[in-house]
Amino acid sequence: MAKTFTFAFILSLFIFSCTQKPTELEVNHYLSEETAQLNLPFSEAVKVGDMLYLSGQVGNKPGTLDLVEGGIEAEAKQVMENIKTVLEANGSSFDHAVKFTVFIDDIAQWSNFNKVYVEYFPNKKPARSALGADGLALGAAVEVECIAYIPSKK
Repeated sequence: MAKTFTFAFILSLFIFSCTQKPTELEVNHYLSEETAQLNLPFSEAVKVGDMLYLSGQVGNKPGTLDLVEGGIEAEAKQVMENIKTVLEANGSSFDHAVKFTVFIDDIAQWSNFNKVYVEYFPNKKPARSALGADGLALGAAVEVECIAYIPSKK
C-alpha cells in the first residue's frame, strides 16, 4: 500500500511539473549614458533573471576610449573599477561575482595583473580563467569579462 501511494504521489508530481508553463526569464540590456555616447556595438551588461553578464572591460577612462597610462597594473585597476561600476549599477557587487575571464596581451604580465586582482578579492575568489591574447580592443594590455549574481532585495 505504501509503495502504491509513493508511486502515485511521485507520478502526480511528475505530471504536474510537465503541465506547468516554464517561467520565461526577462532579458535586460544595460548601457550607461557615458558608454552610450561612445556609440559602441555592444551592451555593457545583460541581465537574465538574477544573473548579470558583463562585456569585456578594458582600462579606459569612463566615458572615453582613452586607456589609463601606467602599464598593465594601472589598466588592471581601471578595469576592476569599471567592472565594479557596472556591477553596482545593476544591483550586484564583487561579493556576488561568480566567474571572471581575463585576457592578457602579454601572458608574462599575468603576475602583475594578479597583484591588482587580489586587492579586490582578499578572501573568497570567483572562478577564473586567464589566457594570453594578441590584439585586445584599443590596444589594451588586459581585458576582463565578469559573470555575477544579483541578490534579491529583501
